[in-house]
Amino acid sequence: STEANKTLARRVFEEVLNGRNLDLLDELAAPDYIEHTPLPGQGTGIDGIRDRYTTLFNAFDFQFTVDDVIAEGDKVVLRWTQTGTHVGPLFGMPATGRSSRTTGIEIWRVESGKLAEHWDVVDVFGQFQQLGLLPQPSGAPA
Repeated sequence: STEANKTLARRVFEEVLNGRNLDLLDELAAPDYIEHTPLPGQGTGIDGIRDRYTTLFNAFDFQFTVDDVIAEGDKVVLRWTQTGTHVGPLFGMPATGRSSRTTGIEIWRVESGKLAEHWDVVDVFGQFQQLGLLPQPSGAPA
C-alpha cells in the first residue's frame, strides 16, 4: 500500500541514516537494489547502499528531517533537509569542520515491500559552497 511505502521510506531516514543502523538495510531493501544516482565508487545492491551511507557517516555528523513523503502506486518520494558538520574526508577532500544545511529529494520504487530502485537529487553545489569546498559567487555572504 502507499502508506506502507511511506513508512518504508521514513524508516530509511529515521532508523538507518539518523539512527546509523546499516544492518536494517537487509530488511528494507531488495538484494538486487538498483541505484540510478550512485556516489563516486558506490557499488551495487544492498552492499552499494551500505557503501553510500558509510561514506556519508564517515564524512558528516548529521541529522535528517523528513519534510514531505508522497506515494503513488509503487513509487514513494521523500523530501528532506539535512543539517550537519563536515567531520571527515569526502571524495578525497579533507574535513572542513564547517556546518551546512542541505536539501534533497529521494524517489524509490518499492517491490514486495522492499526498496527496489532509487533516484535522488541533492543540492550538493549549495552544500559544497557552505562547506567552503567551492568558491562563493561574488557578492554572496560567506
